[in-house]
This record gives sequence, C-alpha cells and structure tokens, in this order.
Amino acid sequence: MSQRRRRSLALLTSGVLALPLLAGCGAGDDEGGPAAAGQDIATTAREKVADGGVLRWAVDSLPDTLNAFQADADATTARIAGAVLPHLFVLDAKGRPAANPDYLEKAEVVEREPKQVVLYKLNQQAVWSDGREIGAPDFVAQWRALSGKDTAYWTARNAGYDRIEKIEKGKTDLEVRVTFAKPYADWRSLFSPLYPKQVTGTPDAFNEGARGALKVTAGPFALGAIDKKTGTAALTRNPRWWGRPAKLDSLVLTAVPRADRPAALAAGRLDLAEIDRAGAERIALARRDASGKNGPGAGGAPAHGPGAALTPAQATLSWAIAFGADEGKAAAEQETRTKHVASVQRYAEEQTALRSFSVRKSLEPAYTQLAMNGSAGPLADERVRRAVARALDRQALAELVLKPLGLPAKPVGSHVALAGQQAYADNSGALGGQDTVAAQALLTDAGWRRGGRITEPAGAKAGPESAPQDDGKTPSGPGTGNDGLYIVGQDDGINGEREAAAAAPDAESAAAAAAETGSEAGTEASGDDKSVAREGDGADPAKATQPPAKQATRTSGNMLAKDGKPLTLRFVLPAGPGSESLRAVGERIAQMLRKVGVATETTKVADDSFFKDHIASGQYDLALYSWPTTAFPATDARPIFAKPEPAADGSLLVEQNYTRVGTDHIDQLFDQAVGELDEQQSRELMRKADARIWAAAGSIPLYQRPELVAVKPGLVNAGAFGLGAPRYQDIGWKKAASAKDRAKK
Repeated sequence: MSQRRRRSLALLTSGVLALPLLAGCGAGDDEGGPAAAGQDIATTAREKVADGGVLRWAVDSLPDTLNAFQADADATTARIAGAVLPHLFVLDAKGRPAANPDYLEKAEVVEREPKQVVLYKLNQQAVWSDGREIGAPDFVAQWRALSGKDTAYWTARNAGYDRIEKIEKGKTDLEVRVTFAKPYADWRSLFSPLYPKQVTGTPDAFNEGARGALKVTAGPFALGAIDKKTGTAALTRNPRWWGRPAKLDSLVLTAVPRADRPAALAAGRLDLAEIDRAGAERIALARRDASGKNGPGAGGAPAHGPGAALTPAQATLSWAIAFGADEGKAAAEQETRTKHVASVQRYAEEQTALRSFSVRKSLEPAYTQLAMNGSAGPLADERVRRAVARALDRQALAELVLKPLGLPAKPVGSHVALAGQQAYADNSGALGGQDTVAAQALLTDAGWRRGGRITEPAGAKAGPESAPQDDGKTPSGPGTGNDGLYIVGQDDGINGEREAAAAAPDAESAAAAAAETGSEAGTEASGDDKSVAREGDGADPAKATQPPAKQATRTSGNMLAKDGKPLTLRFVLPAGPGSESLRAVGERIAQMLRKVGVATETTKVADDSFFKDHIASGQYDLALYSWPTTAFPATDARPIFAKPEPAADGSLLVEQNYTRVGTDHIDQLFDQAVGELDEQQSRELMRKADARIWAAAGSIPLYQRPELVAVKPGLVNAGAFGLGAPRYQDIGWKKAASAKDRAKK
C-alpha cells in the first residue's frame, strides 16, 4: 500500500473515504486547464517573513510509524517526511510534478531503447544530517527494499520499483542511472520520499528502525521529540540544510480531533488547523460579532435588590426551592444549570478569541463520488447503474456543498484527475448528463415497471425488504442518526407520523405534524408503499408484524418493481460528526432517485464501521466517499478501477475497487498508459480509460472536496494548499511593518 493509498483509506474511513518535476515541462503544459480553485496561503516573499518563531499545526494523530512505505503510515507520517526527507519531485499549485532543485540539478529519460534509462543529477550540496552525500547507495537500498523481491521487508506496495532492473552510479558520484526492465511512465513518482540507506539497507532497520525515530534526515527541518503524552511531534530547523533556511525555529505538529480544534485555536494551543464546515462557521460568526455583551442589569446598569449578590449557582438553587422542588432535585437542577452557565461562558470566551482567526479555503486534491456496488442486486445490471447516474443533477449537488462556502461549484468530470492536473478532461459525456426521461427508459429496458406487484414472503413483516438490524456497532439514540426507519419519498406521511406522534402533546397537533415529512433518521428508505404499518402511524404494532395471509402481494405504487420485488437500494452513510455534508447530499440524491421511481433505504453507521463493515465488505448498494487524485494516475488510480478477479477460495479480489465494477478494456488501457513514455500519449490513454469508467457507471464523481483551514493572524505561506505541496522552509510569521513602510501607505 503506497502513501497515496493510505491517504485514500483515510478519506474513506472518515466518510468523507496522495506527491511530487523541475526539468523542462514540455509540450503538454497547458493540458488539464486551470485548477478549479487556487491556493489560499497568503503567499509572501521570504524577505518579508520574520526569522524565528514557532508554529503549532494540527494533525489528526501522532504517527504509528515514520516509514512512509509501511501499511500503517498516515497523513502525519507524510507531513513529517515532507519536511525532513528528500522529495525529488514536488507538486506545484496545479498539482503537477516539478523537479526539486534542493535535491536535483536535472532528471530525465536519457534512453528509451532497448530499455528506459533515467539519469538523476543530484545537487552537489545535498547531504544527510550525518554529513554523508546523498547518492546512488541510497537509491539502491530503497529499490531493493521496495521491489517486492525480498519478502523480509514489510512493504505496503512496490508499484514502479518492481519495474527497475538495476541502479548504478553515473560518471560522477552525483549521477545516478536507473535502468528499467519495463517502461514506466510514472518514474517521477519514485524516490519521493528518499530514505537514507541506514533505514532501507536491512529488513530489521526498515521494519522497526524507522517506526519511532529518524536518526538521519535531509530536509529543511530535522525531527525532534515525539511526545505521546502531549500529543506533539516537534520539527526543528536543520543546521546542515544547504538550501534557503527554514524561517521557523520549530514546527510543532499537535494531535487534536477536528471537533475540538476551534476550542484549541481559541486557547492558543494551535496556530494552523484544517477544520470542518461547523468550525469555519464558528469563526465566521465570531468575526461578525463585534459588539460586546450588556451588563447584568437593563442597558448595562448594575443589578440591585434581593438576590443581587447571589452567584448564578445560588440563584438557581434558590429558584428551584422556591417553586416547590425538593432540595435533592433542586441541587441536581442547580448542578446542571451551573454546568450550562459555565459552558456558555466558555463558549463566549472562545468566540471572542476566535475573532482574530481567518479561514483560508481552497479545494482538496480529492473528489466525493457516488459509489454503486455492481457485484449483486439491481445494480449488477449496467442499465440500472446508468439510470441512477442519469437521474442525478450533479451541478445541484456540487452547489449544495460548495456554494455556501464561497467555493467554485463545478461537478468533477474525471475519475483520474482534477481540473489543473495534466491528465484532466471532462469525460462525463461518455455516460451523459442528467436526463429523467433517459433514466426512466433505461429502467424500463431493464424490466422495472411502476405499479408492479410486490410479493411478500409468507409470514414476513410488511415493508422494505431489508429492515435495519442492530449489529452493536451502529450508534443509536438521539443525535446519532439511528432513531429508526425512514422512508424517503413515501406519499402517505408515515415517516413524519412516527416522529411527530412521539413529540406531539395532543392528538390534534400530532395529526398536523403527521402531514409533514422529511425528518432525519438513522435508517431511511424511499418508496411508495401505502400498506406498510409502523409504530406511530395509528396501527397496532403487533398486527403490523402479522399481515393477513390474503395480503401476500401489494402494488409498488409510483415506485418501480420487477419479478415481485421493489427497486430499493441500500444507501450507506457515515453517522459521525464532520459528515453532515455527506448526509445532506445523500438525502438530496434519494429525492432525485425517487423522481424516476427508485427507492432508497439509507443507513447511517458509525464511522469506524463505515469502511470496514460496509464499503470494503460490499454490504451496500449506494455509498458516498472520497478518493484522492495524484499526478500519477496510471499508477495510483489503477487499483481503484481494476476489474475484480476471483480468488482461489471463491472470494473476489477487488484491490481498491469497492464498486466491484470493471472491465478488461479498462485494465488494458491502464497497462498501456503506465508503460507509454510519450507523456501526451500516456495521458490520452488515461482519458480513454476514464471515458470507459464513466460508461461502466460504477462510480459517479460529484464534486471536489472543500479545504478549510483556520489561520492565526500574521502566518504566511501556509493555509489551504489546494493541489500543491507545502514549501516548509518558507512558512513563517510576517514581519511587522516598519515606520517607513507605514509612511508609504
């Protein structure tokens, strides 16, 4: 598993579900067009950045390993590696790889026949922190560790390294010649990061030596202390760094859960943090709220009279006793109210502190997709998948998520690249845009009809064919999204009745509330079944589970049915905090599908089970999660769209293709692209593969993910990096304006 694949899994498990050319750019520079959104990092010339200072940068967790090529490496591993290890190629603002002059003078393909040869000319000043020159021995050791030939190395993935035949020193110690046994278009993806031979030279050093420490580094920063108690990893300015020195004295990566980041920013524990939409809204609200609070009396006048000297807690207790509560209950009420008052006061203090922060925003190098499991059920039929796709208004879905954030809301047109990246082209025309008539025609052709007869199994409970089950892993109760079964699109108001009956104070208001639908619940279905009796609709629940024998069939109403079964798709979404946008998109998709007669049954599951128990295991029909895109799609996108193959035990080997939809032709196009050394031709092959992926309709890209970053005033060259990579040595605090500069203004 590569670093980019680990990034993919991180995106998946968050529900939401990854690096580096300065040699001449060539004829294909304008391919891919402009990025959908640029970087928002307060770009500032180095001479205007102060020397020194500390930056506290939020991360999700401290890394389990510092070896980026191990299976449990994560985003923090990658961030540390980016600051302390050589990256021969880095990503520019449009997500395109560029040679890094701090390590390379030049890197190019010098021979194509009979075999591909790449010549690296290293920066003569580039040295490891122990004083040794970076050179061929480091390349050789990393190749041998990652080639896959020595199983003693616990590597996650060997893509690219398995194509190398030999590595040797060139005419000088600063030249490294890499000869490939098979042509490799994505050769720029290799040796970034590059580890010293002390890490990759032996299996023991590779497997264990670099998990908790990196004794030898070669970046603008060096690795300092990792403190698991405080949840921090310190990076300090590298005194042996030969390039332009880091502006910061130290960069402290601090593990803080995303939900806790606004409070940590307000408390001064963080200076820079990626936040979710709720966090961004808190900061926006704080910045708008410029007025102070009134005093305790009207108009700000001090309070007088009986009880004026009481604390809020004493006043609460006095009130409770005065109005008849017994002293025990009054004490409990007093404690609750005291906690509430403290919470409100703390929130107000945090809001005051957050006023100085700004939110920088861009679009991540990742897109959110609707995944359709094509391994079984109705979606095994390509016509049904295509119908679902053509029922979607992708523009409306992009606007739902991005427009409120002030970000460009344009649907993503490719599975393998994003606007700005060289392989990007909008190939969605291979499937077609939103067209209700076309969607309905596809469903009719697949045999699905409105008003069809639905056969209920003998003794079965009437209703959707897959009722929610409590597996012990799905959260339940208020606020978790698992409060019951919800039928999106039912015309009889049953869904609203269930929640309204519980909340209504009398029969009249209950009846009024039952007229409304759309309440959110943990497991939601869409359909048009008017015969289903449920708790809360006025029917006897005991009788609802025992339908009369004569009611063996029912009509599907306005929804579709075939062979006695309704067209109901299981829609799985994460239930945790930070996934609100996904759930809103899921609800809108369910409404769109209902218009063409497709029912959806939505289950919201715990974040830790979303990927493992549902996506990876194939226990879903529809799901929303995100994939990253990289500068090397021929390598990195192939396992996502590879045709699943049967294993010896009868199971299906899906790699990362969790839709289970693939074709031999798509695989062939990927194989041709990864071995094509003509860069424009390789990208054209990737576009053809993408068009075929669209036509197969297993995955429907919706929108590029938003990137929201809270930033302390004065921090420059950092924030929302978009498609690009950070330049760590340029990050710092802006110098205060001099008297001369102020006079000019």
